[in-house]
Amino acid sequence: MRSTIYLLLAFFLLFSCKSTDKEAQRIVDRSIQAHGGKLFEKAKISFDFRERYYEIFKSPKRYEYIREFTDSTGMVRDVLNNDGFQRTINGKLAALTDERTGAFTRSVNSVAYFAYLPYGLNDPAVFKTYLGEDEIDGKKYFLVQVTFSEEGGGEDFDDVFLYWFNQDNYLIDYLAYSYHTDGGGVRFRKAIQQHEVGGLILQDYENYKPEDKNTPVFEMGKLYKSDKLELLSEILLENIRVDFVE
Repeated sequence: MRSTIYLLLAFFLLFSCKSTDKEAQRIVDRSIQAHGGKLFEKAKISFDFRERYYEIFKSPKRYEYIREFTDSTGMVRDVLNNDGFQRTINGKLAALTDERTGAFTRSVNSVAYFAYLPYGLNDPAVFKTYLGEDEIDGKKYFLVQVTFSEEGGGEDFDDVFLYWFNQDNYLIDYLAYSYHTDGGGVRFRKAIQQHEVGGLILQDYENYKPEDKNTPVFEMGKLYKSDKLELLSEILLENIRVDFVE
């Protein structure tokens, strides 16, 4: 009965709430502090992910995400920052259609978003809502919903995220999200390893999907607890390095 109430409440909040409540803000602030706090604002994080090299920097005023890899075209370098996106191949600027620019931008931005969690949850375009408590594998969690403003929320502003914050240490142990690009769908992630580097805690995840891609994101926690999700992939950050810039 209580889970049904939370589900109805979540749908109500999704379509009616355009603000952040105090409890959700408190939980997110505590989580950011637990994962590294203010260090995120001056950290340049580099790592390898799926045979591609990334450098991620994000402060309140500016950001720059870099991705480098080699394919059949040569040495590819993608740069996404406050000025936009550009790709160079073997040092020469590549001419891209708007569609390809959008796809590459979403791809780079997605990796940066998840790698920097929970730091980005205080961005101005983020709305946070406290949905109550939950329990997974005998541990208690605060459940927070995250939605985005259309202004400043990017192309994926209509995505919906759920975060399970561990009540003991405020780390993110689980998250679920819905997305609408590339055919849309929902995912559920479980943190499986923590990397403590330079005072920051970054995490690896298992990535799950439901049988039906149209499953409501609010059902994902229940499906995970019922062992009804399929393990799709692992999100593993390798060769992590943290440098601090002024």
